[in-house]
Amino acid sequence: MDSLTRTLPASWFCSSELYQLERRAVFLKSWHLLGPVTRFQKRSEPLVYEIAQVKLIVENQSPDSDGVSMEGIVVYAEEKGREIKYHLTPSGLLFATLSLDAPEFEEFFPGLEDLTNKVDFTKLPHRRSISYEGRFNWKTMIDGYQECLHCQYTHPTFSKFYPPTFYSVTNHLNFSQHVADPTKPNDGLFLYFFPICTLNVYGGGMSSFRTLPSATVPGLARMEFDYYHNGTEAEFEEYYKFVRQVALEDFELCEKAQWNLERGVYGEGILNPVKENGVAFYQGKVREAVYRQHGLEKEEKKRAEHSLVKAVGGKVDAVAVEIAAVA
Repeated sequence: MDSLTRTLPASWFCSSELYQLERRAVFLKSWHLLGPVTRFQKRSEPLVYEIAQVKLIVENQSPDSDGVSMEGIVVYAEEKGREIKYHLTPSGLLFATLSLDAPEFEEFFPGLEDLTNKVDFTKLPHRRSISYEGRFNWKTMIDGYQECLHCQYTHPTFSKFYPPTFYSVTNHLNFSQHVADPTKPNDGLFLYFFPICTLNVYGGGMSSFRTLPSATVPGLARMEFDYYHNGTEAEFEEYYKFVRQVALEDFELCEKAQWNLERGVYGEGILNPVKENGVAFYQGKVREAVYRQHGLEKEEKKRAEHSLVKAVGGKVDAVAVEIAAVA
């Protein structure tokens, strides 16, 4: 049992202090999916994203045209003086960072564009976006997305099309690819981008979501969903009804799980090495990043204290010399 991966303790889902450490260790050093270029085609309406208390603004500054424009899209932080990076993939997906602490896109997501280039995201019009709060930690939602053990009893409709028996997750450096049926790897594209974003292309459309943490309440997150579809209004509504059913089923499960975490019903457990490898992957990255950040900040604090002591000591020595000279 010692060799099996354990979950993060419940305290990691219930601590405001720990979230602030996660913010510095994970969020400010990652790339975040904002959406395909079709989301940013209204020239007069800049879009504002708030991720980990950093506001990003996306504008399309290209001239109005009938086609989908990629060249004029720019991203910048609302906060003056905050520098960020952004990247457009050849297939039309826009990613951005919250600071310059994140590595370059290709270093953070090596091999990702080999997958995303299989889909032309400029052909999927934006149809609808919704946002609402959930009573759960951001990691509680990612726990659910990164495994499908719960799918058969939580998502009966989804399971009819994508039997959980064959469901698998392949983890890369900072993203995961979900395959509903390993014998049909081209049947849909399901991706998780560490730490909080997803992209799901299936059923004639695409959905993506971001799980955005609260600054002060660890058991609260804001869910933001974007929906894309190139069919008729009736076809989109049918698709939307299906994917919203899956999302609402997950939402209810996450709120109940968070309730148990906050009341000590669940503390810590063992992860299935095959069926929950996606959970082990992302939780391991969170744990590693937090430990590393804590170590860096501890060392910085030591150096600062040492410098202060040295500076104060120098002043004391100088005063002593002056007194001796007068005497």
